[in-house]
Amino acid sequence: MGTVGKKIIKLDVKKVVKLFNKALADEWLAYYQYWIGAKVVAGPMREAVVAELIEHANDELRHAEMLVERITQLGGTPILDPKQWHKLTNCGYEVPNDPQTLPVLKQNIKGEQCAIKVYNKLVSLTKDKDPISHQMVLEILKDEVEHEEDLEAIVEDIKQS
Repeated sequence: MGTVGKKIIKLDVKKVVKLFNKALADEWLAYYQYWIGAKVVAGPMREAVVAELIEHANDELRHAEMLVERITQLGGTPILDPKQWHKLTNCGYEVPNDPQTLPVLKQNIKGEQCAIKVYNKLVSLTKDKDPISHQMVLEILKDEVEHEEDLEAIVEDIKQS
């Protein structure tokens, strides 16, 4: 990061990098949860659920890329060892042991609700203190809110069918 770019940040950069790495762990686990869910899900509205899970998996991967780029810009090191994901995660990972559409959707809704809380805190932390990070976490938060809405709508459709 450039000299002036560093001066506009009014936060402990090491703390921000640590929080972004925790969010990065969440994104990798969310990516996998969506991806594997799309592979194993069965039941009502399967095709619609698979399409939604794949779309969300791609978004989570994009979020991970955004976080890695910002961590690097801040002079930090992104998580290098996947073994650290479970150790650092805010939101965890739920194994889709019951591959029926409703349980898989509910697991992912729970994950999105956790992500919304995490990114809402990051939005508050970075507001007026780190404009670049603030824009990034705001964009991710918007996606996570949309994901929750999408998944809840599918649950409602399944319940009404």
